[in-house]
Amino acid sequence: MTTSKQTTPKPSPQLQHFYISEEQSIYLLKANDARKHRAWIRLCKQELGKLGYVDLALIGKGAYGFVFAGINSQGESHVFKFSRVTLPQNVQDRLEEEAFMLAQVKHPNVPPAIKFAHAGKQGILVMARAPGEDLEQLCLRLGALPAYMVMSIARQLAHVLQYLHHGRPLVHGDIKPSNLVYDIKNNHLSLIDWGSAVFAQRDAQGNPVNGNVMDLLSSDHQHTNARMGDVYFIGEEQLSGALSSTRFDEQGVAATLYAIASGQSSRFGSKIIKATSIGLPVELARTLDGMLSDDPQQRKRAGDYFLKSMLHSHRLHLPDIPKPALIEEIPIWELSEDRDVETVIYSSRKSFLKEHNTEDPIDKMDDLQLEKYYRNFMAGMGDTEKGFIAAVGRLSQYSIAGGLAIHWRETGIFVDSNLAVYNADEKQALILAVNNMVTLARGIRRIGVFKACFFNARNTLHLERDDTSIPFDIDSEQQLPFEVGSAPSQEDRSRLHSYFEDGRDPDENLELPPEIMTELVWINKIHHTGCIIFEVLPKHMKIHSYLRLLNPRKQAAFRASLNRILSHVGKIQGKGVSGFMKLPYKNTRKFSHIDSREEYFYPKNPKISS
Repeated sequence: MTTSKQTTPKPSPQLQHFYISEEQSIYLLKANDARKHRAWIRLCKQELGKLGYVDLALIGKGAYGFVFAGINSQGESHVFKFSRVTLPQNVQDRLEEEAFMLAQVKHPNVPPAIKFAHAGKQGILVMARAPGEDLEQLCLRLGALPAYMVMSIARQLAHVLQYLHHGRPLVHGDIKPSNLVYDIKNNHLSLIDWGSAVFAQRDAQGNPVNGNVMDLLSSDHQHTNARMGDVYFIGEEQLSGALSSTRFDEQGVAATLYAIASGQSSRFGSKIIKATSIGLPVELARTLDGMLSDDPQQRKRAGDYFLKSMLHSHRLHLPDIPKPALIEEIPIWELSEDRDVETVIYSSRKSFLKEHNTEDPIDKMDDLQLEKYYRNFMAGMGDTEKGFIAAVGRLSQYSIAGGLAIHWRETGIFVDSNLAVYNADEKQALILAVNNMVTLARGIRRIGVFKACFFNARNTLHLERDDTSIPFDIDSEQQLPFEVGSAPSQEDRSRLHSYFEDGRDPDENLELPPEIMTELVWINKIHHTGCIIFEVLPKHMKIHSYLRLLNPRKQAAFRASLNRILSHVGKIQGKGVSGFMKLPYKNTRKFSHIDSREEYFYPKNPKISS
């Protein structure tokens, strides 16, 4: 159920956190690290405030830097991109290179650079802020975007690509939903984040790109200048290190349009949930299928057709067609508690992925790649498996808690689950994400089990010690929180899904003391659902949990058992992760295997469908 990375013995081994797929929640940092992080954000805001900016906010962060936004005295909205000062100088210099590349682009769909400056050793890139909401957040909120919006975005992306291809062609290199900002009110798209941009080495026909004879003599045509974009969206050529080409961005565009139209977080589901099955106009759907094909020649033909066809796409009239509310394929509880939830996922991805990847890349990782480790680890897997992993990860973008276990058998797949959402406004988008995950699981042919649990990082307990020779000590005020609620009436009360039903998880590498194991056996008899996860580093222990008691009369016994578990944490030795998940009922849902979803297009006559 849980996952961690076991390293080979070294003088000072580092435990790798396999579950950090996107970024570390501040609620999972050590207290001192969290204080430093908050202090640094305050300092940045203070410095920008001195320059006359107001309404300052941190709007993004990644392995290479942080992004703030603010409004100047003229009422103009600006974005400030800082490089991390802890990075090597050659990596920090990339921010200045980004400023240079952005300065080459003059297009209405690209917010311009305003200036690049140094504040001491800190590089700062100032840009105009794009109006609207990035497509990743928009899709998380709305689910799949309607056909008319997808078509509008496709048309504007085609215009940007055609502009970038002319003159000395540029490659953006990282076109994806989070790098596209859409203003719904004005139907306007902006392409942002030019940190992976380079001058193209090859044009669309594969010929060398050279401005003059001197360029031809000086250019290096053996080594790519391309930078790695997001592996969830870039194409095969860019991923494999080919010479940079204008075709790279066509792949990013195809993956993006597919993802926003299907409500997914990657391109990898396209063999099972085809572009021809998600309600797009038939011409665009078939074009995207071609652009996402395994055949390089078909990808090129479809890319050419896409750019040509988008010149005339404004003639299409695509009114929004009301759709019936989605029905979830596995149950989703709606909890009425009003609480701020920061969901983190633990899962058995490690053993699931190991089946497809014999080479362990962990020793090749540097600190910058840590946040991308989970994605890099997927190299060598089939696309549908990658799409499934991405689909599970998407669930953690919602205010949910709970768990699921997916069992693949020769006869189909069986799903046990307990998923609860705290924000009712998210439920329809979450249902789509859950249904996509189930559909992709049905497209995988294997024998095995995949387990995942979702918990609120705000509830994580932190224990710290100064020396590894002394045991961790629990504070007398620290308790494992739990909710109290009755069981959903549609369930069969008699069938419990035990913590221990599937035996010891091969992904765990932390041995828990007998006293805690005995207590877990005892608490297993009390009707509840949730998980308890122990994550131990040399001087820092995190105890993650999501617990919901389903028998309100047992509150005193439940609290006493949880307190006894905590009283024994000082006996935990070693490093690693170990955890236990309890689903409230067996209540298995069975699904047949599928090769792909049935075709479904936007209707030729939308009036008939409305």
